[in-house]
Amino acid sequence: MTSSNDAATPNRAASATPYRAAGSLRGRTILMSGGSRGIGLAIATRAAQDGANIVLLAKTDQPHATLAGTVHSAAEQIEAAGGQALAIVGDVRNDEDVAGAVAAAAERFGGIDVVINNASAIDLSTTDHVDMKRYDLMQDINVRGTFLLSKLSLPALRQSGNGHILTLSPPLNLDPKWAGRHLAYTMAKYGMSLTTLGLAEELKNDRINVNSLWPCTLIDTAAIRNMPGGEAIVQAARGPQIMADAAHAILTGSNQAGTPLAGKGSASGNFYTDEQVLKAAGVTDFRPYSLGAAEEQLVPDIFL
Repeated sequence: MTSSNDAATPNRAASATPYRAAGSLRGRTILMSGGSRGIGLAIATRAAQDGANIVLLAKTDQPHATLAGTVHSAAEQIEAAGGQALAIVGDVRNDEDVAGAVAAAAERFGGIDVVINNASAIDLSTTDHVDMKRYDLMQDINVRGTFLLSKLSLPALRQSGNGHILTLSPPLNLDPKWAGRHLAYTMAKYGMSLTTLGLAEELKNDRINVNSLWPCTLIDTAAIRNMPGGEAIVQAARGPQIMADAAHAILTGSNQAGTPLAGKGSASGNFYTDEQVLKAAGVTDFRPYSLGAAEEQLVPDIFL
């Protein structure tokens, strides 16, 4: 379970983006929550192009009425990209399911090198209108799920000797407008980010880096497309490949100069944006990531 410093042989999917990797995830084992579609699947597929092992813990066993993809079709896509995949049907809210996924990753691939907290629920309702079942769902998946998957993976990550926890959550921006717009969702996402902040400090002597990643612009996902007016909204978004490339750059840990991505600071405890990471990796033209809109027409993401 050691990472290679040699970039994988470029393939058609990788060369279609402006990102040029300086490192590889070949032979590394990644345990991800969710990943049946969207950003999570894009990140897993990019890692698979290097020859990584991907373990997906997701609920979607059968095709969804409105959302494309299952954990099984995702595993097929990962293997087609060049990686090894293990699909586990389970719920990140369930202790036994998460423990089983950690054990299965260790049994199949010998350990865990990277945990990606990708699973997340969203509801942008104001406090008057949010349903408490949705509130509980966001707290359970976003906060508890992130904490639980990270917690149960710690023994394996310590054995890796070069472990990493990457959580898809925003910077802790205490501008009151973010709490005022959608308090329930803000608390749930910031709970994920507090997990990054706390674990980075707690694990600073354990050779486990803990970071968060968040997009600068809206990203085209099935969840956005299924919202009222979503098909029109995503025309001013970027594709999920930008997050996949940024996650790859973080997990391989170097920029074009071969120095730690964090540069002046630590390699752990950072709240990265996709643009920040990719600029450090040498990307200067972000237009290939867009779905057609000019850069100045892209919709900014929240929390920034």
